[in-house]
Amino acid sequence: MTGKKRIAIIRIRGKVHVRRGIEDTLNLLNLNHVNHCVVIDDRREYRGMITKINDYVTWGEVAQETLEKLLETRGKIIGEKKLSDEYLKKNTAYSSIKDFAADFMAAKAELKDIKDLKPVFRLNPPRKGHERVGIKHPYSIGGVLGYRGEKINELIEKMI
Repeated sequence: MTGKKRIAIIRIRGKVHVRRGIEDTLNLLNLNHVNHCVVIDDRREYRGMITKINDYVTWGEVAQETLEKLLETRGKIIGEKKLSDEYLKKNTAYSSIKDFAADFMAAKAELKDIKDLKPVFRLNPPRKGHERVGIKHPYSIGGVLGYRGEKINELIEKMI
């Protein structure tokens, strides 16, 4: 059963000195490169994976408006084409990205329902940089890593 909340996970740290089990978990979530983002549902299986990779990613609950902007600007279809309302009308039952995002947030649709949509969003490094303490410290003490709740939307806005 899928949860009502959707979680965005962004990879912050790179590949150097990453243990094999953590690297495998990052690959299972399609977080192969720094600044890659995935949106998943909130369920126990994913929570276990997030706990394992917590020192390499930041994550939190994504808002519908942020998801719409993410799909519009960073949603890619195979062949490096942008996701558009026209593509959705032609290939799905949805007439716009906004309609799809509403159903996705209500757990009535999944990203794989859009044919040929890449499951990962490639983001830019954040404008004006990460928080002051750096990328090796948890968000709770001023760093970047780990759970940040609704503040993930602000980070995604800076990275789009």
